[in-house]
Amino acid sequence: MKKLVLMAAAIVAVSFASCGNKAANAEQAAADSIRIADSIAAVEAAAAAADTTAQDSAAVVAE
Repeated sequence: MKKLVLMAAAIVAVSFASCGNKAANAEQAAADSIRIADSIAAVEAAAAAADTTAQDSAAVVAE
């Protein structure tokens, strides 16, 4: 009987250990997603600014 109780306690301990930190992992994943989205937005803004500059330069050359 003691072995069954010990085995049950071990199973419960492993279950808790495998399911722990899901909230922390979710917060980290959200922070990573926001960081990546901000990086993409910055690159797109820089590309748009470069396109605008290229168009303005072409207009000056054409005049």
